[in-house]
Amino acid sequence: MQTTAPASPATREDGPVDNDQPIDIYTDGACKGNPGAGGWGALLRRGNHEKELFGGEPHTTNNRMELLAVIRALEALTRRSRVRVHTDSQYVQQGISTWIHGWKRKNWRTAAGAPVKNVDLWKALDEAAARHEIEWLWVRGHAGHPGNERADALANRGVTASSAG
Repeated sequence: MQTTAPASPATREDGPVDNDQPIDIYTDGACKGNPGAGGWGALLRRGNHEKELFGGEPHTTNNRMELLAVIRALEALTRRSRVRVHTDSQYVQQGISTWIHGWKRKNWRTAAGAPVKNVDLWKALDEAAARHEIEWLWVRGHAGHPGNERADALANRGVTASSAG
């Protein structure tokens, strides 16, 4: 099962979108303890070309790692592109496609008036996403989706790497 958020129109001022073929990005975050040692992973795929990214932090939360996976993947793109981001995090998918608009209108406050958690990463994701034409897709985690399973394995490598230091 996957849900799709509509892609925003390509009306950016920073150049044309490379519409040749979309880039599929599969992302995941992991945390051993929450908070605890965390990792993020991303698989970027365009046609037959793939790139794997992962990293981690010794003391973080799962939501931060979910956000960082998407940010690092988008930052790895060298040109403005048409992208499909596949995430198993409803926090990321709903946050970037729905909630962020209200947060920005309310000066990064929630509907209840509290400061938005992880605002530093939400701002970074908003900036990174603005450079691309993105379709945000939610996929059920741990349901056998090959791209999501690879991103999960990369995120766990990030946990291991962050714990080894």
